[in-house]
Amino acid sequence: MKKFLVPIIIVACVATTQVVNAQTPDEKEVAVAVEALRKAILDGDKTRLEKISAEKLSYGHSSGQIENKEEFVAALATGKADFTRIEISDQKILITGNTAIVRHVLKGDFVLGGTTTTLNLSVMLVWQKQGKDWKLLARQAIKIV
Repeated sequence: MKKFLVPIIIVACVATTQVVNAQTPDEKEVAVAVEALRKAILDGDKTRLEKISAEKLSYGHSSGQIENKEEFVAALATGKADFTRIEISDQKILITGNTAIVRHVLKGDFVLGGTTTTLNLSVMLVWQKQGKDWKLLARQAIKIV
């Protein structure tokens, strides 16, 4: 009996893991958009940052500073804020209608005014589907201590 029970338990565990990790097509698109944003921030790529950001973007930093789209893009594209590392983990995506809420942990390094700062943040992103594309509408980060 034990010989038959072990394979059944293994199959059940694998099936459960696949269901838990399954993503809808929209969740996959949002995950791709999050990765595109991460790369655009690292590269300071003005064109990609403008394309992925909604016109009414509200970008909140862990310091309490809030930027609009123009300020967010300019800080990265001009090198005023220069990210040298961004690692994302523990990402969760919740979609309701044409809105997606993404929460994750961001660890990274950035240079601002010649000073390098290491980040350990909890981030919430709000994405809105506009046409075929997911656009970043809002972002808020808090420091993890």
